[in-house]
Amino acid sequence: MRRDVFQAIADPTRREILNLLAYQSLTLNGVAENFKVSRPAVSKHIRILTECGLVTIRQMGRERYCEARLSQLKEVSDWADQYKAFWTRRLDALEGFLVNEKKKVKKGKR
Repeated sequence: MRRDVFQAIADPTRREILNLLAYQSLTLNGVAENFKVSRPAVSKHIRILTECGLVTIRQMGRERYCEARLSQLKEVSDWADQYKAFWTRRLDALEGFLVNEKKKVKKGKR
């Protein structure tokens, strides 16, 4: 089952796993040590992250290392950018309106 990147990052535990793996690759046990949930629960989170392409698992000897593939987050970034542009325009318009209103009030006091 191919999962959606948005679904993967909706969970705070998965976001924290990505945060950990963004700086270093860790074994499954190394990831699990950072959480108060069971190792099977962490494995389930990692499986979801793997299914959407945010994490890859590399076998190295007897250990399996998890690595973040953050390029998949571009989809999320692109989606958020459209709203950032929208709100930037709206807030700039509000700022312009407020500046004009302030000028009108100052002129009215004179």
